Amino acid sequence: MFKIEFNSPVHVHFIGIGGISMSGLAEILMDRGFTVSGSDNKESPLTDHLSEIGAKVSYPQKAENITDDIDVVVYTAAIHPDNPEFKAAKEAGLPMLTRAELLGQIMENYKESIAVAGTHGKTTTSSMISQILLSAQKDPTISIGGILPSIKSNVHVGSGDQFVLEACEYTNSYHSFFPKYNVILNVEEDHMDFFKDLSDVRNSFRKFASNTSSDGLLVINRAIPDYSEIAADCKAKTVTFGMDSSADYYPEDIKYNELGLASFVPVAKGKSMQRISLHVPGEHNILNALAAIAVCSEMGIDEKDMAEGFRTFTGADRRFQYKGKLKNGAIIIDDYAHHPTEISASLDTARKLKDKRVVCIFQPHTYTRTKAFLKEFGAALSKADLVVLADIYAAREQDVYGVSSKDVAVEVKKNGTESLYFSTFEEIEKYIEKNSTPKDLLITMGAGDVFKIGEDLLQ
Repeated sequence: MFKIEFNSPVHVHFIGIGGISMSGLAEILMDRGFTVSGSDNKESPLTDHLSEIGAKVSYPQKAENITDDIDVVVYTAAIHPDNPEFKAAKEAGLPMLTRAELLGQIMENYKESIAVAGTHGKTTTSSMISQILLSAQKDPTISIGGILPSIKSNVHVGSGDQFVLEACEYTNSYHSFFPKYNVILNVEEDHMDFFKDLSDVRNSFRKFASNTSSDGLLVINRAIPDYSEIAADCKAKTVTFGMDSSADYYPEDIKYNELGLASFVPVAKGKSMQRISLHVPGEHNILNALAAIAVCSEMGIDEKDMAEGFRTFTGADRRFQYKGKLKNGAIIIDDYAHHPTEISASLDTARKLKDKRVVCIFQPHTYTRTKAFLKEFGAALSKADLVVLADIYAAREQDVYGVSSKDVAVEVKKNGTESLYFSTFEEIEKYIEKNSTPKDLLITMGAGDVFKIGEDLLQ
């Protein structure tokens, strides 16, 4: 396999350079003196930024973009063998790396690499860790799956020894990572178009845990069923976090304000730490914060820097994000939740805002996930007062699974909650404009482009 070395810059070509992760990796390499080219199907703010800092970006993807001066080609899981650039690179005999393989190699150049994995909460927790390290003046390099307001990006090329990244289990891509610090937030069924069953998912996380550097640390949620089995092959030190004193890191004296924001005293192995105040709502964020505290505490970060990091962390984009108010006073929130557990946690948070009618505008993400969790979606969404369904966001899939958003609407109604389906965003926007009230909390929810509905309404 081709090896990327920071002290030996080469010409790297990215097929699909406009992706949020690929663009970040390209920027990291450019900062280290690498020549970067790439292609995508269309121009975007991310590709414009890369062009501005010196990358050669071509549109669309075509064989001619694979030139003689390229040393290695990087591609994502979305690139198929019939892609013209992929075929041309293969025919030219060029070394090729997956996105995950490149990311794993980049990590090796940092003394303190931190990978955050789990079915839910990855972006928020990796953002919390990043914010703490920034508050501690560590200047980490950051590659996460959402926009962190303090850096106004999903990527930051730092000068420090720390590298923080979000590690996704889909297609086992995180098995290419060998971090010093590994975090596992939760392990549940998801991505069932790739995994066979929950046992398969657990085996995947067990392999990820085993990749932790032997002189490093595994931080794992004690509430994961038989969590010790996940950690069984890990040669590093293991610490747990959770909501009670059976964990190494747990909260005491939890208090919520009127916005559902928690403050608490973290307890680390029996020792009380400085009180933490969160500016992101919900009990699930207490757990995310405890995972971040465990990592940073074990790294030797000062308690004052941790408290300051949480004080200045207002959340990553699309994580229960306040977007604005309509003219009639209705509040618009946007949330990336797309798994039943995430939906349930988000709507529990919304419920803490008293005297509000919770209206969830939900766009299911992928046909396989919708079919696998149809009943669970119905139960989770029924925590809202009204559910408005948009069509399924297909992402990488074809509509061949015999499931639709109408089926989700039926399941929601079975749980006693009013549910409506509209085939277009325009119809949904017209309905909300006509029927919303000043006491409505409108949540656009899903991993697709449902956020556009809220933005259109605010305009």
